[in-house]
Amino acid sequence: MITIAVANQKGGVGKTTTAINIATAMAATGWKTLLIDLDPQGNASTGMGVMAADREVSSYDILVDEVSLRDCVSKTNIPGLDIVPATVDLSGAEVELVSVKDRTSRLSRALAGHHGHEICFIDCPPSLGLLTLNALGAADTLLVPLQCEFFALEGLSQLLQTVEQVQQRFNPDLGIIGIVLTMFDRRNRLTDQVADDVRDCLGDLVFEAVIPRNVRLSEAPSHGLPALIYDHNCAGSRAYMTLARELIGRLPERRKAA
Repeated sequence: MITIAVANQKGGVGKTTTAINIATAMAATGWKTLLIDLDPQGNASTGMGVMAADREVSSYDILVDEVSLRDCVSKTNIPGLDIVPATVDLSGAEVELVSVKDRTSRLSRALAGHHGHEICFIDCPPSLGLLTLNALGAADTLLVPLQCEFFALEGLSQLLQTVEQVQQRFNPDLGIIGIVLTMFDRRNRLTDQVADDVRDCLGDLVFEAVIPRNVRLSEAPSHGLPALIYDHNCAGSRAYMTLARELIGRLPERRKAA
């Protein structure tokens, strides 16, 4: 299974929207896909239509109680896409794990040897704590949503430093599969300037696909649906399908699930 963490230490960059819709797009192209919600807010779970009352087991159980991954997976209404939801208990997980010796490798151990899916996306919280470190320790690579604004560049610099530290300390194979520009507004000159600066700095690491500011992307979570299901013809949905095709081109040879 290829494991991709969707992370950015800065909040409000479209991280959860990206996780939900790229997972949906991958499932739509025939990949057996798993989405792990590691954000205590549980927005990815809600956005996939998994209500709080239905989350009997969650990513909290994996990290704190070491429940097997298979026992925490829930089906979604989208064929080929499963989810490990998050509950509010996850907000206390960092405190509970502080004194645990293997506190940064709980998720990695849970994912090891899992053969039920071909690709896994982890929606990380917008902070660098034990939850995000667990995700980075378990991931093969990182997908970074980057909002097209000046302060986002500062956050990106911090994230790149974090990746280097994770590589040095406990996951030397962690890479960055790409950076996707989100909330792109062509009417705003600063948006183009930031995009140009990021591409000048990071070159081919930046995906060609850009995610526009789009009302339908914002509306979809309130209906418990990814935008690709809510309105597959909207500009945001088309952008995520373009991103998925580009992402597939960057992945290693497809690994079949058992």
